[in-house]
Amino acid sequence: MLRLSELKLPLDHSADALAPAICKRLKLDPEALQAFRIVKQSVDARRKEAIQLAYSVDLDLAPDLETKVLRRFSRDPHLQITPDTVYRPVTQAPAEHNLPRPVVVGAGPCGYFCALLLAEMGLKPLLLERGKPVKDRTADTFGFWRRERPFNPESNAQFGEGGAGTFSDGKLYSQVRDPRHLGRKVLEELVAAGANPEILVQQRPHIGTFKLATVVRGLRRKIESLGGTIRFEARMSRLELSGEGESRRLRGLWLADGEFIEAQQLVLAVGHSARDSFEVLQQQGVAIERKPFSVGFRIEHPQPLIDTARWGSSAGHPKLGAAEYKLVQHVSNGRCVYSFCMCPGGLVVGATSELGRVVTNGMSQHSRNERNANSGIVVNIDVDDMEPYGAYPGDPLAGIALQRHWESKAFELGGSNYSAPGQRLGDFLAGKATEASGSLQPSYNPGVTYTDLSSALPAYVIEALREALPQFNRQIPGYAMDDAVLTGVETRTSSPIRMPRNEQLESTNTPGLYPAGEGAGYAGGILSAAIDGIRVAEAVGLTLLRQERPGAPGESACGPA
Repeated sequence: MLRLSELKLPLDHSADALAPAICKRLKLDPEALQAFRIVKQSVDARRKEAIQLAYSVDLDLAPDLETKVLRRFSRDPHLQITPDTVYRPVTQAPAEHNLPRPVVVGAGPCGYFCALLLAEMGLKPLLLERGKPVKDRTADTFGFWRRERPFNPESNAQFGEGGAGTFSDGKLYSQVRDPRHLGRKVLEELVAAGANPEILVQQRPHIGTFKLATVVRGLRRKIESLGGTIRFEARMSRLELSGEGESRRLRGLWLADGEFIEAQQLVLAVGHSARDSFEVLQQQGVAIERKPFSVGFRIEHPQPLIDTARWGSSAGHPKLGAAEYKLVQHVSNGRCVYSFCMCPGGLVVGATSELGRVVTNGMSQHSRNERNANSGIVVNIDVDDMEPYGAYPGDPLAGIALQRHWESKAFELGGSNYSAPGQRLGDFLAGKATEASGSLQPSYNPGVTYTDLSSALPAYVIEALREALPQFNRQIPGYAMDDAVLTGVETRTSSPIRMPRNEQLESTNTPGLYPAGEGAGYAGGILSAAIDGIRVAEAVGLTLLRQERPGAPGESACGPA
């Protein structure tokens, strides 16, 4: 089978236009094309007056013709043999074995895909999640946003089945290097669990919040059907360790209710907001180091403004949907200002996981049909910036302290009732407080209190934002409109820590502990977290196989940490 890429057709092409276009492109007789399958679809909007759809397609030709076509187009980089994207497990447990049961902590995308792969290997993992199942979690989270329920520190936009990505746009693309096509495995499992099959072909696929809730239940059912066990409201309180130095070993973990669970292999996939877990692990001597992250605000614009800037006169076309953007600006104080987790046709939502703090995030449904576009506009925080916030010089958790400081400040500025502080963009740039909304109504729930955001983040962040935001107007006309709304604060862009790991993906100083996913500093989004979960599951499986069959091949397929 051959793969042809960069096959472009006009935006309004008919459904039956692809086959003739393929034949024309490869100079084939129509009967020579036995079948074809779309494997990728994207939008080429470089010329707004002539937007095109670009396809990659797999072609079924007679074997002798494939050879001739390949030879004829040998210099064409857009024609190749279809790559093999089938996932093949690196190991499989014997049908009858006495291997110790691996434990996974955290039911976000990393933890769920780690548990799924371990279950497919026949290892019957135990998955522990501190929050609630997604149905109950959704009721708590939406109830908090609507002020119908009190904030629950264990069941919210960060904690619970599905992880932080459940209440987001559900983006399913990543910039991680993926030579083994693990991302394809993730997408196929998501479709099998209930996601729309279109995510397999879209260039920038997304699921949306409500659909994600359905998908995580599907993943849960599959893990359980393969012998895995999932327990909710089971918060890890600390590890049980034995020995010192090189003889230090993991024996298990304790839950908050006092239960002890034995574990020789424990995957830590707790997400970037499990601050209490990081504190305990640091106290127990697990290797942790600072990692850069970013902070800023959410910004909202009318979605039609973004659509017009991106699609021109084709804005509103049903094949295009709501437009996205990606912006980056380096400013004079040395900082980088960039858009983060842009949510077309979405909402700004409360994403705190701790009492007395305010955190913003963006969320979209699959339809992306809300009136506003929103995005984080954030500024880089380097490891040296964290030092003043640490409990002592070199404190590896200083980034967490920085986040908490500004989240508490946002809580105060918003009125100490979980409303978020907000400001019209024109007022922010002019350095004066906002007293009332303009033409654009903010979407943040539980609510917005207008104020002056100048004191909501470090001075160097405010300075960088005030320089960069007007510059973005060059790329998106109208972006610096006075009535755009800033809402604070966006602090959970990524984990502020990294837990170093070795080539076997174990903690560098705690054998048996496998830090994984976004919380451990090895992912940034749903897809990359799920991919890391697969890699860690493979590492755990290979380790257990060597225990069952001493002398078995120990070469890891996971690559370097």
